[in-house]
Formats: sequence, structure tokens, C-alpha cells
Amino acid sequence: LCSNNNPYASFGATLARDEEQNLWSTPHDMTHTEADDDRVLYNMIVVRNQLDKDSEEWQKLNYDIYTLRQTRKEVRSRWKHILEDLGFQKEADSLLSVTKLSIISDSQNMSKARDILLKLLEETNIFPTSWELSERYLFVVDRLIALDAADEFFKMASATYPKRPGGDRADEGPRALQS
Repeated sequence: LCSNNNPYASFGATLARDEEQNLWSTPHDMTHTEADDDRVLYNMIVVRNQLDKDSEEWQKLNYDIYTLRQTRKEVRSRWKHILEDLGFQKEADSLLSVTKLSIISDSQNMSKARDILLKLLEETNIFPTSWELSERYLFVVDRLIALDAADEFFKMASATYPKRPGGDRADEGPRALQS
């Protein structure tokens, strides 16, 4: 029972490690895309795991990791909410899913998608102040352009998450995220 040859001995540890390293996709997703923001989070996790759990540095990194993950979930939730309001109830998750296999549908859409994404960042509250644009949402906007729904998405985002005067953001946490 205690043999080192047991292939299932570390199964629980493997699941926990995979969940810990899984930053955007579902666990064990082999098509997971690793973007710059994924590497930042992964590096934070690696550094934290090398520290003593009782240390102040570990607690700070653990808080930063939790905060970053919660921010990502909130942003994804906002996008999903708008997509569902636009009538994409069944398609929202697949529209938000970005993998290694994802491609830009039309290279001519790239600049338009980037413009819309920047406009969303500057003119709405869909992203928190500290948010660095993720390539992941460029793919989502490209899909919306292909579906002729990008302009409607922007209008809905502007109405649902309007930018507050003075640049204040209601969703800003107690500390700004550090990358």
C-alpha cells in the first residue's frame, strides 16, 4: 500500500497543483493559453510557494494572488453578464473561452478589436483601474465583431458599467494590484 510505484499516490497533490497553476481555464485544460498576465500570476505563485507560510512576504503574496484572481473572475463575470444581456445566454462561456487553438477570425478585424478594447478600458468601468489589457479579451472582441455585436456590446458595457467622473472606480479594492 505504501509502494513508491503507486501511480495514484500523488493524485490529490497533482490536482491541487494543477488547480493552483490553472489561471484561466478549467483544470487539466491542455489547450490553456499562457499570456503575459498568466505568467505574472504563475511567477507570484512560485515565489509564494518558496516562502515560509508564517512570513509577512508569504501573506502579502497570498493576498495579492487572491486579489488578482478575484479581479479576473469579476471581469469575466461582467463580460458574461453583458453577453447574456445581448442574447448570448448559451454562447457566453464559449465566447469567453480562449485557448491555444483560438485564432483571430479576420486579420482586418485586429485593429478594430484593439480600438474597441481600448475604448472599453477608457470609457467604461468593465475593467478595474489597475487592469492591464489582456490579449484574451482581444479574441473575445474579435468574435463579437464577427457576430456583428461588438458595437452593441460596447453600448451595453457603457450603460451597465459607466465610467465614474474623476476616474474613481467603485470596484477598486483596498490596494492596487501590482504586477
